[in-house]
Amino acid sequence: MGQRMTARTLAARLRMNFEAAGARVVEPPYLQPAETLLDLYGEDIRARAYVTIDALRGEQMLRPDFTVPVVQMHMSDGAEPARYTYAGEVFRRQEQDEDRANEYLQVGYEVFDRADPASADAEVFALIALQLRDMPVRAATGDIGILMAAVQGLNTTDLRKSALMRHIWRPRRFRALLDQFSGRSVMPESRKKLLSTEGVLTGQMPAIGKRRPGEVDARVDALRQDAAQPPIAENELLALEALMAVRETIPYASEQMRDIAVDLPAITPALDRLEARTAAMKARGINVDALDFEASYGRTSMEYYDGFVFGFYADARPDLPVIASGGRYDALTRHLGSGAEIPAVGGVLRPDLMVRLEGTTS
Repeated sequence: MGQRMTARTLAARLRMNFEAAGARVVEPPYLQPAETLLDLYGEDIRARAYVTIDALRGEQMLRPDFTVPVVQMHMSDGAEPARYTYAGEVFRRQEQDEDRANEYLQVGYEVFDRADPASADAEVFALIALQLRDMPVRAATGDIGILMAAVQGLNTTDLRKSALMRHIWRPRRFRALLDQFSGRSVMPESRKKLLSTEGVLTGQMPAIGKRRPGEVDARVDALRQDAAQPPIAENELLALEALMAVRETIPYASEQMRDIAVDLPAITPALDRLEARTAAMKARGINVDALDFEASYGRTSMEYYDGFVFGFYADARPDLPVIASGGRYDALTRHLGSGAEIPAVGGVLRPDLMVRLEGTTS
């Protein structure tokens, strides 16, 4: 009980610090409409969220984070520019690791500002880092927007690029698709037999499953069309693999990616944004020369981010999850804004982990 109260006290202090930085306090409801979260994450969200049914409001979920409801609130009636802060519980089902918390405190700071996205990125990162200044943590950064730009710039079909974009956050599936679209993987015999057919296949045998005949025919036709397309060029594939492997301090990472841009020119604008952000972080006193950058960082846990991403870790305590994390989510505002959009970036801290970490170093 004592440690929990200490975490609550710390949460309140952190929120006050964010208020002092210009943020307005918001308190989203515990229960969130399941439809919105399912639309964002798909059915996978059910494995890590608590779901309930309300007779009037339909399917609801205990909030798995604050960012989605804060974005909804802002896109509905928020002023511009805007800064928000919050502190409260979030809930995550844990079906594989009983030692990981299924309820914990989260404190956050979110910025909605069109004026200077690079400056807003630096503002959020510097403010989160300031709260952790006396703790033995290491910062990691990345930019999912660079990988997205690389995929969008591939010389292949829109359908292939769309499939790759959907699975950027699932590295194993992304890798399998790259191997498939480049011709590296061996086509299964079942796929070969399917592609050797002609015409409509439905109606020749009893229908089994939930897909309608028209959906099955459309899928088979799409597979046939894809099989007729040339593979992704080897030089593009090698460049994409080199990009995903970049892991250096920011200056060296930027230099490596500029070299890769010779074969993937579509990433150049994203690299320009990285350099603008680096300059803004440097202006705020961040030692960017020692700051780690990983081109693939955030691909397994940051599904709604589409640009700058970051996290703070306690290397001496590998048993602890990420202490703080955040990033840019412009596309999320577009998704939830019914056509409207605004550049947005934010970060969250775990006060309970900060208390545990402080207790081991005091």
